[in-house]
Amino acid sequence: MRVYVPLTLPGLAEAHKAGELGPAPLTAYAVTPALREWYVSDDIEELEYAALSRAAQASLRHLAVDRQAPRRRVVVAVDVPDTVAVADPDRGLDQSALGEVRLALPVSLAEAAAVHVDSDEAERDVAAAAEALGAADVGDDDAQFTVDGAEDHELLWYDAKEIPDLVG
Repeated sequence: MRVYVPLTLPGLAEAHKAGELGPAPLTAYAVTPALREWYVSDDIEELEYAALSRAAQASLRHLAVDRQAPRRRVVVAVDVPDTVAVADPDRGLDQSALGEVRLALPVSLAEAAAVHVDSDEAERDVAAAAEALGAADVGDDDAQFTVDGAEDHELLWYDAKEIPDLVG
């Protein structure tokens, strides 16, 4: 199963240094039954993109907490055995948990298929979105518009072998 682990650049640097994504349990995003039902598509590429987008939203939440991190969303795509990634059945219909899975074990960074990171040009919009997130969560439409502005930026794809360049 391909899972998408939301991080920040400092989080990616820590994972690179440790050689793994962890400690467990980790929150990640994947094509779950609830995500399939919500997205209403059988196209696996579209579903994978939806899971990646959910992880990018979670990365934005990490940035809202870590004000020192560069304002760039980071998502690591990793292939894990299906038994390692478990969706919480009690949260299956919760909109905020669509696609969310828990990884019971740390994952070797050597298993990473790719890393997705915002471009430098996205930093301003991502910074504004991270600042507006709290207000958006309580229903502020203007703040939600700002948060949605970060989603206008596509994450760039990097081979996992490029991680040292991203964190160096």
